[in-house]
Amino acid sequence: HPFGHACLWQRWPSSSPSQSRPEVWIRILELHARLSMAVKHVNKKLMRRDRVTQELNLLQRLQHPHIVSLIDTYETPASYALVMEMADQGRLLDYIVSWGNLTEEKVACYLRDILEALHYLHNSRIVHLDVKVSSSPLMLFLLLSLIPTVKLTDFGDAVQLNSAHYVHPLLGSPEFASPELVLGEPVSLNSDMWSLGVVTYVLLSGASPFLDESAEETCLNICQLDFSFPRDYFQGVSQAARDFICLLLRTDPGRRPPAGLCLQEPWLQVGTAEGRARAEGCLDTSRLISFIDRRKHQTDARAMGGVRSFIQIFFYTLSDPHPSDYFILLYAVQKQQQNAVNAKKNNNVPVTDSDFL
Repeated sequence: HPFGHACLWQRWPSSSPSQSRPEVWIRILELHARLSMAVKHVNKKLMRRDRVTQELNLLQRLQHPHIVSLIDTYETPASYALVMEMADQGRLLDYIVSWGNLTEEKVACYLRDILEALHYLHNSRIVHLDVKVSSSPLMLFLLLSLIPTVKLTDFGDAVQLNSAHYVHPLLGSPEFASPELVLGEPVSLNSDMWSLGVVTYVLLSGASPFLDESAEETCLNICQLDFSFPRDYFQGVSQAARDFICLLLRTDPGRRPPAGLCLQEPWLQVGTAEGRARAEGCLDTSRLISFIDRRKHQTDARAMGGVRSFIQIFFYTLSDPHPSDYFILLYAVQKQQQNAVNAKKNNNVPVTDSDFL
């Protein structure tokens, strides 16, 4: 092995490579220094070398207390390996559910950590494009040291914006995706700010603001800014917290405040009058358990080109869409894709996740 000392290796539970998720996480305990590390193994057959190199190059340049550190890299005949620092408390949502006693003040502290990381990235014109609360191993947050510290990780989708016309592929569940990403329009640094708004909503309520019964309906909710603050979910949540969410969830990226400006928001401050106006009671975290269970069964790397095409037709082709048009278009797109799948099967061509909505 590449570390020169005795190590204990443990594959992450239920972690195996596939077309939809080409990487595997392994937890390592380096016995000589008692140092815990996480290794991200990327299957060479399932991901191009340039994709891995892009993530590696970004991580090598990044040094910030709220961004996960890259410790080492190596290569095996079957995979590329990125050795990262390991969280001693695991994923953010698991930590919250395990310890309970979640308050608005704690949520504000977590969000400040994330905003510090995004502010650092955005100053270098780097957009993360995968800011979400996920139940997958090390997908977004790490907690280290005695004082909980949130760290941003998983830079597989991150891009340095050297031009104003980068269109990012829509993958997996779209519930944290910004309207411009859903519609196949150029993304911007403020695409991350929309996702942070969704993260804030989830942490405060345990529910997802735009999630619906299908990916198509979820995307429509996102593009139509169709969300609310149900009384049952936001009982005990202050108006200042809701205003902060609304500040980020704006359809026009140019109207979303940048990370640096968000850090100055009164609701996020410690010791100010506005900060003291935060609700003091504990938030209900019971719905977060259901949120975690649901995310465990979702695939976040599945191609969603069919969904994007459907949404583009609905928004750009129909000048005055009627609700019934949604179901007509959905049936037509699903029928077209099913015919394509049947044709592949008849010709003994492998069918993959990307062939379905």
